[in-house]
Amino acid sequence: MAGLTTAALGVVAFLAYQANANVPDSLARERPGVASPSPSASKEKEELALPARSGSGLRVVYALKDRRVWLVGEDDSVLRTYKVTPSSVDPPPGTYSVTSRAKQVTGSDGVPVEHVVIFTESEGTVIGFSAALDGSRPDPDAQEKTGGVRSSRPDGKALWRFATVGVEVRVVK
Repeated sequence: MAGLTTAALGVVAFLAYQANANVPDSLARERPGVASPSPSASKEKEELALPARSGSGLRVVYALKDRRVWLVGEDDSVLRTYKVTPSSVDPPPGTYSVTSRAKQVTGSDGVPVEHVVIFTESEGTVIGFSAALDGSRPDPDAQEKTGGVRSSRPDGKALWRFATVGVEVRVVK
């Protein structure tokens, strides 16, 4: 009986080896029950990644082209990232610091805004982050010069808590 069991195990092992050796490479990399990341998921992760050469340490990173903000901790970990609507005047790429903040004001476009975080001036226009009380977003192609980089109210509140006076703001292309 022991000889029969040993022979059966030998046959099963041989068949398992043969099956594994004949699996196409495209299937061999996948594990059953585990979905491969879709190309769109990989692209989304890439889009959310902190831009290269965006500084180090505690900072706010604002990518002009991506229209995205990252709140970055002391250890360079991304604490939060979100999309923004740019103003009609972009700040030049560079390193700035938060210079002032206002809980609630009327924006340069006449819209009441909250959680205003100012970090520079460009073309005679004050530039900063804010969130419109009514949730509206400015027209970045407007003819009038505005400097409010708008976010949602929850994102604006997170930035407000994070970016106190003196915190670095890194603007990248």
